[in-house]
Formats: sequence, C-alpha cells, structure tokens
Amino acid sequence: MKHVEVVVVGAGVVGLSTAVCVAETLPHCSVTVIAEKFSPDTTGDGAAGILLPKEFPDIPLERQQRWFKESFDHLLAVADSPQASDAGVYLSSGYHIFKEIPCDKKPFWSDFVFGFRYMTDREMKRFPNHKFGQAFTTLKCECLSYLPWLEKRLKAVGGQIIHEKVTDLHKLALNCDAIMNCSGLGSRFLVKDEEVYPVRGQILKINAPWLKNFIRDGDGNTYIYPGISYVSIGGTRQADDWRLEVDKEDSEGILEHCWQLEPSLRAAQVMGEWVGLRPGRVNPRVEHQYLHVEGRQVPLVHNYGHGSCGVTLSWGTALDALDLLRQSLFEKPPQARL
Repeated sequence: MKHVEVVVVGAGVVGLSTAVCVAETLPHCSVTVIAEKFSPDTTGDGAAGILLPKEFPDIPLERQQRWFKESFDHLLAVADSPQASDAGVYLSSGYHIFKEIPCDKKPFWSDFVFGFRYMTDREMKRFPNHKFGQAFTTLKCECLSYLPWLEKRLKAVGGQIIHEKVTDLHKLALNCDAIMNCSGLGSRFLVKDEEVYPVRGQILKINAPWLKNFIRDGDGNTYIYPGISYVSIGGTRQADDWRLEVDKEDSEGILEHCWQLEPSLRAAQVMGEWVGLRPGRVNPRVEHQYLHVEGRQVPLVHNYGHGSCGVTLSWGTALDALDLLRQSLFEKPPQARL
C-alpha cells in the first residue's frame, strides 16, 4: 500500500487524539503534528477535563451519543489500566444541580456514565437555591498529564512533532498527502471560518483536599471539580471575548458563587488563576473536503469547534476524523476546486 504523509495541525486534546488514532490504526501513514503551542500551553491544559457533554443543535443525536460513548470508553480503559496515573485519568462522582427543573430530566448521555439517578429530597437540602439534581459518576481527564502522555504514545508509533505556526494550508499541502485540521479557535484564521469564536473561560485552582465530589450548576457557569493536586472552580463563558488576562472581578464572583454551593471552600487557599479561550461554535465541524494543489487533490479533514466539550468528545470525533481520512484517501476525489 502506498505510503501516506499525514499532517495534523493543532496539538490540543483534539489534535493529539486525532494524531494517535491515525498513527495507531493506519500503519501505512506517517503522522506529523505541527502546532504553535503544545502542553502545557494549550487551552486544554487549564480545563477541568470533566466528561460531561452538551447537546449540539444540528448534529444527529446518535452521532453525538457515539462521540461521547467512544470517548468515555477510551478514557475508562485508560483509567482502569496501569497507565492511569501517568495519563491523569480517573473516575469522578458528584452532582449536577438545577435552579429550575430541566425539560430533559434524563439527558442523552445518561446511559453512558455510571449510576445516573435523580437526587433525593434529602440530598437537595444541601442546595436550597436549586430544585432538581442528577447524581452520577463520570471521568476526569487532566490534560497537564494526558497531553504529554498522548505525545509519548504518538512518538512510540513513529509520530513526529514540529513546533511551528501554520498559516497556509495550501502551502502545507505541497509536502504531504493529507491534512487533519484540528486548529480549534485558529480555524477562524486558518480556514476563514467565522462560525468559530472565542469563549473566554476563567477558573481558579484551590487547595481543598477534603473535597471529593464534584458539584456543577446546570447553567454551566458555576462548578467545583476536585482533582489530583487541586480543586478547579469556575467559571466564565464570555463569548467573543479575547482577553487572556485574569480579571479580578471574575475571580471574586467565582469564589462567591462556589462558596454558596460549598461553604467549606471559604477555608481553602487559592493556588492559582487561569484563563483560556475555548473554540466556540454552534456545532463542532467534523467533515472533509479537498485542497487543489499543483494538480493534486489533497484531502483536508476538519475536526474542531468543540467549545467546552473538547476533552469530553475528543476520542469520538478523532475516530470520526479517522474514518473521514480513510474515505478521502480511497475514494475518487472531486475535480472541482474548493
């Protein structure tokens, strides 16, 4: 079989997951990841990494369920393996609480997590400002450990890594056979996709080793996620906000909201603050097209725009991107210029 040079643009959790999927599944492909930023400088490195999906409006529910289930199953296998500590992946139990009873009391992902149930009246008394809650066990994936672990996994099967900013996919296509675009927010500039936009997220890292269960408000703006070395509390979802500086008012608001949910946190010491820009999009873009370069049709597979669900859906969309790469390599490409 013909040797295929594949370039993956982007080294966040989606990019590295995609690179590993291709490198481990298609032995005739050489995989190179090119990115300006690698761990610990990606958006995912600051994210809490809890697996909890949201519903996207224009993607078939079955596809969203598959993305989540495949990601959950992949990370569960890691959590159950001797690699769990190095990878920073483990089970996490807690509560998802709502000020108003949601229309969909049992969400589309409830069958894939463990022990999903509605919270009892007694449990809800801890949260007097909330009317309804869900309790379940999911997974947490700490990218500060997981991304370097994925890099090692990629290199173990011959994958290459290049620190470089990609600004022109047509130029890149001159020296490869296929491109996987996992550039996240960078796709706004790289492929002129104005549908992708920044969603500014600010969190605090606090020292509260006594806290073992996560608590998340259903509005998505207040959450407490215990981790291995610290507890992540947040947060903000500020659309079209490009600021990367810590906002002290945001920090004060985060602390106040989280103290209301978990009063014991008033005794916790703040260890650090972090800001990242999620790649917001109404729907993630997981599809393929072709670049016309010097008489060749070079497959271009897109996998970006996951918003706050990057870790949650990373392996599932990577498997979809792998299938799209397979299709584009073996089907007869269209002759029209794209």
